[in-house]
Amino acid sequence: MKKFLIRALIVLIVLLLLAAVGVHFFLDSAIKRGVETVGPKVTKVDVKLGGVSLSLLSGSGKIKGLVIGNPPGFKTPSAINVGTAGLKLQPKSLLGDKVIIESVSVDGPEVTLENQLTSINLKKILANLQESAGAPGEKKPAEPSANEPGANKKLQVNDFLIKNGKVHVSVNTPIGSQSATVALPEIHLKDLGTGPEGITPVELAQLVLKEIIEYSLKEGEKVVADIAKGAQYSTGDITKQLGTNVLGSSNTLDKAAKGLGDLLNKGKK
Repeated sequence: MKKFLIRALIVLIVLLLLAAVGVHFFLDSAIKRGVETVGPKVTKVDVKLGGVSLSLLSGSGKIKGLVIGNPPGFKTPSAINVGTAGLKLQPKSLLGDKVIIESVSVDGPEVTLENQLTSINLKKILANLQESAGAPGEKKPAEPSANEPGANKKLQVNDFLIKNGKVHVSVNTPIGSQSATVALPEIHLKDLGTGPEGITPVELAQLVLKEIIEYSLKEGEKVVADIAKGAQYSTGDITKQLGTNVLGSSNTLDKAAKGLGDLLNKGKK
């Protein structure tokens, strides 16, 4: 009898461990599937996530390899790259309708601002985000359907930090191109979805991406202004690419840079 009880206890422990591992992998895959399902609906570009690891005991987790693609017609492979992001949530909140995330920390995201003829990749994605959000009173088309991951879940994010980011600016003009890398200012968001309704995954994605893109566009404007003044960057010197005769004999570069500056400012209130 004693041996039977010991064996039964061992079997029970093994089953519990297997159940915990199963839930762990289910949540990880559900988060990944949710990001890759909702992301394209919000941005209207490809969104890929390398992987997710989440500990149910500690509530801590990591997201790896988030890549947000570019709209058609742009040459750079992606608009936003996030190597790793850490998060901490309240494990018990996973059982309710509102998941409480204590903190999210995104370290070292890389944003690429590229202009192509009459459009800018980040401006296009920002317009897609605004379209997905819909006008006040309208039904939001980007909301997931009931059978998609996280459809009925609401979120509360107490602290969302984005730090050590970089903006790669690729300026293309009819007479040449120049690239530069500048720092992305720290972005710190707090108390998102603290009300009774919380915030949906779609709304959170729209809010965070909007902040990243708008900050990146501001830094891009500074680069364009510097290029117009003949600034030299470690990634390239536009005066060497175009030649001093071109710069010395005409205002072609100034006009091209001004045109891009106008494009960056287009639509601002």
